[in-house]
Amino acid sequence: MTNPADNAAQCGAELIVKNLEAHGVKHVFGIPGAKVDRLFDALVDSSITTVVTRHEQNAAFIAGGLGRLTGKAGVCIATSGPGASNFVTGLATANSEGDPVLAIGGAVKLADRLKLTHQTMDTVNLFKPITKYSVELTTPVAISEVMANAFRFAEGGRPGAAFVSTPMDVLSMPAHAPVLAGRPLPRVGGAPADVIAEAATMLKNAKRPVVLLGMLASRPDVAEGVRAFVKETGVPVVGTYQAAGAVSEDLVDRFGGRVGLFRNQHGDQLLHEADVVVAIGYNPVEYDPWLWNVNDDRKIINVDIVPAELDNAYVPAIELIGEIAPTLTVLAKDAGKLARASELEAVLEGYKKARTTALLEARSTSNNAVHPLQIVRELEQFVTPDMTLCLDMGTFHIWLARYLLSFRARQVLISNGQQTMGVGLPWGIAASLLNPAQKVLSISGDGGFMMSSMELETAVRLKCNLIHMVWIDEAYNMVEMQEQKKYGRGSGVNFGPIDFAKYAEACGATGINATTEDEVRQALRTAMDVEGPVVIAVPVDYSHNHLLMQPLAQLGETSAAA
Repeated sequence: MTNPADNAAQCGAELIVKNLEAHGVKHVFGIPGAKVDRLFDALVDSSITTVVTRHEQNAAFIAGGLGRLTGKAGVCIATSGPGASNFVTGLATANSEGDPVLAIGGAVKLADRLKLTHQTMDTVNLFKPITKYSVELTTPVAISEVMANAFRFAEGGRPGAAFVSTPMDVLSMPAHAPVLAGRPLPRVGGAPADVIAEAATMLKNAKRPVVLLGMLASRPDVAEGVRAFVKETGVPVVGTYQAAGAVSEDLVDRFGGRVGLFRNQHGDQLLHEADVVVAIGYNPVEYDPWLWNVNDDRKIINVDIVPAELDNAYVPAIELIGEIAPTLTVLAKDAGKLARASELEAVLEGYKKARTTALLEARSTSNNAVHPLQIVRELEQFVTPDMTLCLDMGTFHIWLARYLLSFRARQVLISNGQQTMGVGLPWGIAASLLNPAQKVLSISGDGGFMMSSMELETAVRLKCNLIHMVWIDEAYNMVEMQEQKKYGRGSGVNFGPIDFAKYAEACGATGINATTEDEVRQALRTAMDVEGPVVIAVPVDYSHNHLLMQPLAQLGETSAAA
């Protein structure tokens, strides 16, 4: 509701801050500069905590992590020109991953927008292709309108990024306007009953139905609907990487694993055998449809908050558009218990056996490095249900996504839209800020870590209860793995060593080296008793990486890697 006292804002910057407070913002992340110093000054007198980061890209990553974990837009602020343009990767990632973020970027004075003055940049058009909403404030009268709409765009529908450009002079102009907040997003309800009934009939007539879970399925409210649907129907389930945690532990017998990147998993086999696929909260950016919907030989029921973006390999026969959880409730009731196909049950059993065998038999071929699945074995025992796991991008995240199970919605944060390197540590900071009493575990390769490692000092400053594990091989290994398969050699992937334990200590954190599975186990135990950030550096034996791209026998010639 509008509060008359909100009209007392003295300048544009103060009105922006009042709008942020009214929308429930607790933290903002960024780096100040001359074009936005009035805004940073206004934040000093607010209830909002300003977190100064070491790079604007990481400010956007942290805001995106908060957005994914809470469903409310995380906020980042940067000055004009290169300050704002450094948001690009962070906002593109958030928009692809469905993470609500509001970025505020400074700008030169309105009268200087067309001049060749320093730090002038058309950031509004720069961000339009990678956000849901990108505008510039041209008058203080519009501040509350723009801010309210920015939050609505970021948080509504399929969430994403919003960008607001704030010219230097607008921030200092007198601003007397009401704050527009306290208005919940309109609820659209479930999909139409007649369309749900049509989908239920298709499912009842199907011989081999399979569910494909996407990124929106891992939202806590949607995950509850997913679990009820699977429990009622008994249908086999496959998830993309971002859907991690949507399936509860009591339904693990219906889970056929995660799919993504390379079409060679048991989950891919389930999709290949299916005659009907129910795609729930799935976005093609997570896993290209042409990889799993080979020959377009199965009917698709698309369940989402927005209509599907059609693809040659993704043309749903039925679309159930509306709030996902209530739609699934009705669909489960109408469809009832579905027949279990022996072919699909065999694939589910094969997945369980293959995963168990791989974890039991994993051994390193090196005395000074650890097999990826040896680390997974230790993490299985270490990661508790209330611990959040934030994964960077690299070969390591494929091993973890395939073999480390999770049963809590949004317990695991993974990037598979833009496949952005550097997100692990910033997301870990976000998770730690949300729940300071609970340990957070973030993981990266040595390449990805150095893209955001400067924020380790930020984590130290914030006293984050954070453990960050670095998998070391001195190369951009995920690129090298694919180059080796294509060309028989790697190129442009190697770099030099860094003593990450000493690096951590230089930033004020605790550093631990671990070169065996036993040492990994002990390092994790030690880290649990340390206050503040801990970095565990682990040399990893990637000699078995070829198995990540090896075709699954059942898929035959259609199982070529991406």
